[in-house]
Amino acid sequence: MTNQALMTLNSENYYSRKSNKQYMSVSQFREFEECESAAMAYLNGDIEKEPTGPMLVGSYTHAAFESDEVFNQFLEENNSIIFKKNGSKYADYDQADKMIETLKNDKFASFALSGEKERIFTANLFGVDWKCKVDNINHENQFFSDLKTTQNIYKREWSEKYDSWVSFIEKWDYVLQMAIYRKIIERNTGQLYTPYIVAVSKEKIPNKAVVYFDESRFDFEYEYAEMKLQRIIEVKNGEVDPVACGKCDYCKSTKKLNGTIEVGELIHV
Repeated sequence: MTNQALMTLNSENYYSRKSNKQYMSVSQFREFEECESAAMAYLNGDIEKEPTGPMLVGSYTHAAFESDEVFNQFLEENNSIIFKKNGSKYADYDQADKMIETLKNDKFASFALSGEKERIFTANLFGVDWKCKVDNINHENQFFSDLKTTQNIYKREWSEKYDSWVSFIEKWDYVLQMAIYRKIIERNTGQLYTPYIVAVSKEKIPNKAVVYFDESRFDFEYEYAEMKLQRIIEVKNGEVDPVACGKCDYCKSTKKLNGTIEVGELIHV
């Protein structure tokens, strides 16, 4: 990944297949953890990534905090998905409007979401070239933040990674995301910025919180990432064959049965 001249990233090419081949990102790291075969199928052009309903609602919510221009462009490009024929919005987007209003009407949440929007950074970490796009970065106060939506900000989830009950932030690897972003930003600015997550729930009356991280959490994430990266890069570079998870949509679509399984395997595979 470092043997060729790296492309300069911008808003147009950041999510391109070419940039994903050259750079590692937290989302790509997680994709390889979930299923190596599906991750490689995308990089090789065998499948495309189709945005899900929740992803589009998340993009709608993020766009509302980026700028009026970006938000209006999103509305125009996704008009048929957001609006019914009678001009009213579908339920998910009505709910998103409540979440947006909840945060915009809160001075502390608004401050936590202030700063330069969608800033792209790159850096070499653990011998691998990484990219990230930061929701908000506030250079004056040396912090950055990421907006996250969730069903309930206090819901407990079981995590195989941590082998314990955890918050939604740990469940979806947002601690890893903030740790990697923090290190990339430090490599670019020479300063250690403080990360925050601004969380808002999808409940009838949206709940909200600005979440910080104890410093001790990051050490584990760096060790975890470095440990996992060797295998991921070997697969990504074609040095070893990817392993199929057998459960994702890609694996289900390519699955060929060649025998039977014992009932216990249904919950342990």
